[in-house]
Amino acid sequence: MSNPSDKISCSGAEVIVYSSPLCPACEQLKAYLRRRGISFKVRDVMVDEEAAAFLEERNIRSTPVLSVNGKLAVGLDVEQIEELLADVES
Repeated sequence: MSNPSDKISCSGAEVIVYSSPLCPACEQLKAYLRRRGISFKVRDVMVDEEAAAFLEERNIRSTPVLSVNGKLAVGLDVEQIEELLADVES
């Protein structure tokens, strides 16, 4: 389940972090987004069946997954994450 601090108001863009417990990479991604001032919400795939099904339908079996307006980045590929975030910050 997400923390209230993870549900920062988003300025028009839908930014979601698909996360799982005890996932250091997930925590790194969330901290990175917070440092950048990017608004996002968290979907915990261990308790959110809909979120887990969303990833499974796309054959994604690991976290973190960043979704920005429906476009996905799997893992901590900074270049891919930067590409997705470019529209959010402009």
